[in-house]
Amino acid sequence: MWGIVPAAGRGSRIQPLAFSKELLPVGSRRDNGTDRPCAVAEYLVERLIIGGADKICFVISPGKSDILEYFGDHYRTAQLAYVVQPDALGLCDAVFRASAVVGERDDVVVGLPDTIWFPKTALRELPEADLSFLLFPVEHPEFFDAVVLAGEQVQEIQVKRPDATTDWIWGAFRMSATGFHDLRQLWRLRNPRDEYFGTLVNAYLAAGGRGVGVKAGDTYVDVGTVNGYRTAMALLSDEAVDVTDHGLPPLHL
Repeated sequence: MWGIVPAAGRGSRIQPLAFSKELLPVGSRRDNGTDRPCAVAEYLVERLIIGGADKICFVISPGKSDILEYFGDHYRTAQLAYVVQPDALGLCDAVFRASAVVGERDDVVVGLPDTIWFPKTALRELPEADLSFLLFPVEHPEFFDAVVLAGEQVQEIQVKRPDATTDWIWGAFRMSATGFHDLRQLWRLRNPRDEYFGTLVNAYLAAGGRGVGVKAGDTYVDVGTVNGYRTAMALLSDEAVDVTDHGLPPLHL
């Protein structure tokens, strides 16, 4: 299974930085008994691997070679690949650029590299459906994509709506090989005008597609703002991430 990390964004909410926002040090990681700073994107990559991804595709802009230099060709048990998104055209464009490396029979799982969420094993709860969302409760759903459910079936994605009718948002999602292909084809047919993944999903649902939402998340922090960064630092202040958790081997960079 491929994990997709859309990392081409400019990070304007937390600039100026002298490096890509995905490499912002947040918390620390214990590696062979030694603590070291942890780049925020490592939290997502770790969770993708725990969730079953054995290959990771970073989608980066031309100016983000520092991400390639930092992560290299592998991270623990996962092989890494890099695809370039020439212009910041939104999440849909980023996700489907990964089709350059994703095979026709590969499932994919997608998360956002400037977020930290718990539990770290939550992706394991997503079913092998064509489209499934990992959901988290938040205080301000109007800043995110809120997911309206009927049971576990997704009825609507409310994209950054000030009048959101639910406090549950998606923090990551999984697509089967069929789901990835169908959503990519629909996006291309729509001449690809969808910047947000939620608007594409609404079109997918209207066309007869189905999505599942799983309320398996507890805590979700967007580290892409100064306030979010402070919240993440407070959340992680008493905890160093142990790379030996969940049977994964130690990290050597």
